[in-house]
Amino acid sequence: MFIKAARQGERPLGKIDASLNEKLQSVKWGEYELNVLFGKIKTNSLDYKTADLPSVAEGEFNLPALTAGIQNQGLNNYVPRKNATILQNVISISANGANTGATFYQSKEFTVLQDAYAIKWIYSDDILTDRQYLFLTGCISKTIVGNYEWTNKAGWERIKTEKIQLPVKDGRIDFDFMESFIAELEARHIAELEAYLTVTGLKDYTLTKEEEKALKEYETLPFIDYPIVDIFNVKNTANILSSEIKENSGTTPYLCASADNNAVSSYISFDKKYLEEGKCVFIGGKTFVVSYQEKDFYSNDSHNLALYLKNENKTRLNQLYLAVCVYKSLRHKYSWGDSVSKTKIKSDYISLPTRNGEPDYAIMETFISAIQKLVIKDVVEFDNRKIDETKKLLQSND
Repeated sequence: MFIKAARQGERPLGKIDASLNEKLQSVKWGEYELNVLFGKIKTNSLDYKTADLPSVAEGEFNLPALTAGIQNQGLNNYVPRKNATILQNVISISANGANTGATFYQSKEFTVLQDAYAIKWIYSDDILTDRQYLFLTGCISKTIVGNYEWTNKAGWERIKTEKIQLPVKDGRIDFDFMESFIAELEARHIAELEAYLTVTGLKDYTLTKEEEKALKEYETLPFIDYPIVDIFNVKNTANILSSEIKENSGTTPYLCASADNNAVSSYISFDKKYLEEGKCVFIGGKTFVVSYQEKDFYSNDSHNLALYLKNENKTRLNQLYLAVCVYKSLRHKYSWGDSVSKTKIKSDYISLPTRNGEPDYAIMETFISAIQKLVIKDVVEFDNRKIDETKKLLQSND
């Protein structure tokens, strides 16, 4: 069954490559209420507390559970399958918290735990593909994200009458356009990924003997607690309010205390006297988000901290390791109501691998290099699979 278009108009999805945006501008758009196309899925209530659930699959706890988060598409915990409503190929929406309205297409099995819900396409004789679902998800997200908050949560009863824009042809929803548009978008992203992997040399993911040894022996390494001030020089960053900057006005990272995008909120041009030196561990002072910042940057808050390694062996890899150690060693201690400060952190300790009574920076670097290769292996194999799929798709369209 094809749904006839309601009111027609033109509606690009958002910021996109110029040629793809031309395609979006060239089609007609119809306007639809969400509840005309989707229905909320009723799920069994599960009596679990998120804090008590594993963040990785363990034994019978092997079904991803949806909460109101945005990391990993909101699937941050695992529950047993017993009594759970198992869902797949549907759209999830966060109904609560700071991420209310966050929308994802879930192509694999999961269930709903709390503060979120799932909706499904209600026309069973229109079997949608993954790409069509992704297009629809983008249209829903553009409509609701940013329009709801803590006091106005994005529950289904509130958003179901929201109107989304969809491409139409001959008065009906143009599913073929959705399919081809997302396919082309995927092909372009894969081409960019391929170029990046080639230029950076990351396509080589073969472990060296030293890396294999580092992984094998890591669990037996001795760790010692060191005073933070023995490892780092600590300073507060400058304070540049968001009201003082123009977003996307330059090329220098503007950092905030967010876990998203390595704490980068925007890239700006600003007075260089407020510029912070890069190659440091950055801490969002109020949230205790920890990241490694390779480039010089601007900071949004003087509560934020920059930690500069005292040892001369300053490499990107060992500082990535150190950023994790700072987080793991201190995250239990600080919260929004009891935030970290330059004074407090000077009495803190960090646990580090040790050789001959000194921090072992060489093993830190080798270990992170090995982990990076293990992760990049999956990315390269995904890249190769997608390239093959794209070639087959293009050949079939010839």
